[in-house]
Amino acid sequence: MSAFAKDSSFRSVRALVTGVALVGVSALLLAGCSNDAATTTTPTDTQTAVAGSNVNEVVAGERDLTLKIGALAPQSGVLAFLGPPQVAGVALAVQDINELGLGITVEAINRDEGDTTADVATGSVTDLIGQDVTAIVGAAASAVSRIVIDTITGAGIVQVSPSNTGLDFSTYNDGGLYFRTSPSDLLQGEELGTKIAEDGVSTLGLIVVNDAYGTGLADVITSTFEGTGGEVVATSLFNTGESNFTSQISDVTAEDPEAIVIVTFDQSKSIVPALIAGGFPGDKLYFVDGSLKDYSADFAAGLIAGSQGTAPGLDLATLGEFQSRLLEIDPTLKDYLYAAEAYDAVMLIALAAYAGNDVSGESIASYMQQVSGGSGDGTKVEDFGAAAEALANGEQVDYDGFSGPITFDENGDPTEATIGIYEYAEDNTYSRTN
Repeated sequence: MSAFAKDSSFRSVRALVTGVALVGVSALLLAGCSNDAATTTTPTDTQTAVAGSNVNEVVAGERDLTLKIGALAPQSGVLAFLGPPQVAGVALAVQDINELGLGITVEAINRDEGDTTADVATGSVTDLIGQDVTAIVGAAASAVSRIVIDTITGAGIVQVSPSNTGLDFSTYNDGGLYFRTSPSDLLQGEELGTKIAEDGVSTLGLIVVNDAYGTGLADVITSTFEGTGGEVVATSLFNTGESNFTSQISDVTAEDPEAIVIVTFDQSKSIVPALIAGGFPGDKLYFVDGSLKDYSADFAAGLIAGSQGTAPGLDLATLGEFQSRLLEIDPTLKDYLYAAEAYDAVMLIALAAYAGNDVSGESIASYMQQVSGGSGDGTKVEDFGAAAEALANGEQVDYDGFSGPITFDENGDPTEATIGIYEYAEDNTYSRTN
């Protein structure tokens, strides 16, 4: 049994929280399904192998596998604050699997993805391919994944991102080798647009990083908010690498919006103080997953108290043991966004390898949907030990992780997800409110 399976009360809390979270986003999931249904895609051979009832046969018996994975996370650039929790999530999953001694040994090789201001990721991926990895967890940023996805999948390597939310990945021609454990921006954009309207805001401004992540998410927020009767009075874009945001701030504040959404990454550290110094209320800002972070060391006390934000995933504060064990891996952690999604990415890769008794990228990809429960069958499992026992007996499994049920569809997207709503306190840290 894994470390988590030893504490039955802890697992019960996780199951309860997962259920509550899913009820909260049922409307979003229906909206997401209706949107996806409008797009017709042709499944690849790999995807067809695990769709519906045409599942691969699980290989029964003992295992003697060595699985080498790459961990591509931002150690530099504007998204570097997301790197440590993802690296910790990968490391914890590797530790939990290896400690069980069930016939599979996982090795993770960490490499920097950087950001789009300099192409660090291509060199990192080339290095990982040269070290014969058969799966890569990452990249964190959708824009970075767009740079390397063809290189990764073209080499027959499975790519599983814990935090890519770009809408276009759902229909990307990836040969059935790309998956993600976080939902697309369709869900977050709808949740945030609805939340802003429910808060009584009637006019809205947006400051947006000009890449596919920023503009895609901003488009969904805008359409949702305006669908409620609100008006987006200004949207101002900036390019990655810019450091002066005076014109963007002026463009948006000139239209006197009641609230402003900050669709950025680390640029928020410069944008937010300048906005508030110019007279905009510090409690009328809304953040997204790229900008939602602990600002206690960056802003004066109370600067953004009362402002809110959204991010995919369960509330790790309710999963105390998981969060505390992440801190054992990295005691310096302040942000935990996508740590659970990174943990589950490793677990699903390893379970797919275990199911087929094969660590090749093609075999792993062919079992990913199946072990997540996407085939519609399988025994519910919440830890690697229980899953491995069932798989060794030739049974199918349906893994529910710390990020939620996941359940991949034929495009490698999770079909069940939750979007958390957070609020900033006087010390500029945030906590979940839903």
